[in-house]
Amino acid sequence: MPMAGKGMLLTSMNIDAAHEAEFNRWYDREHLEERVAIDGFLEARRYVAHDGNPKYLSLYSTETFEVLDSPAYRTALANQTAWSKTNIARFQNMIRAVARITVSRGTGRGAALGIVRLRPPDGGEDKLRGALSEQLDPVKLDGIISMHLIESDPALSKPITDDPSAPNPGAGDWFALIDATDIGAVPAAMLRFSGNIALKPLLISSGIYRLMWDIAKSDIG
Repeated sequence: MPMAGKGMLLTSMNIDAAHEAEFNRWYDREHLEERVAIDGFLEARRYVAHDGNPKYLSLYSTETFEVLDSPAYRTALANQTAWSKTNIARFQNMIRAVARITVSRGTGRGAALGIVRLRPPDGGEDKLRGALSEQLDPVKLDGIISMHLIESDPALSKPITDDPSAPNPGAGDWFALIDATDIGAVPAAMLRFSGNIALKPLLISSGIYRLMWDIAKSDIG
């Protein structure tokens, strides 16, 4: 199983250039380690866009999906540090997906990531999952290490910067993740989605990201 655990939190955002240095310092010196220390969290990876929007992306793997609605995680959300509150208030165009990992094929994690955002049709989830499972096979794609599908829970996937009562049509979106050895390997793999007549109408956005760094539970003792 290339992707640890069964749950994943995906967060992505832009930040004003005036605050970018502090934003990166906070992420690198406090936020990722703080999140991975929560019971049930396994690892976190942080990315910057090569060709994508928002600019920054983070993936957090959890033992189970239920960890992402657990008392430990809800307590952390309700008790953000002062440094966290300052930086979170500056997020722009935030995406936050609380998701189940439903397909994960291949071995290992790559230095580059392709991401494809899809909006499943009502009632067509099983058919779409089956179609995507066929596409998420890295065996014949040079430079592609592993491929994954994460399915957002619409009740939990609100950006924490938004008004809780605001409509969020993308709360139930799915994300195909493509782990690659380098950025140049990603476009060919993404054609499986953008060039697929059946899938193209469901595609919301796509992007290519470069790994900045990662941290696992074992790294923090």
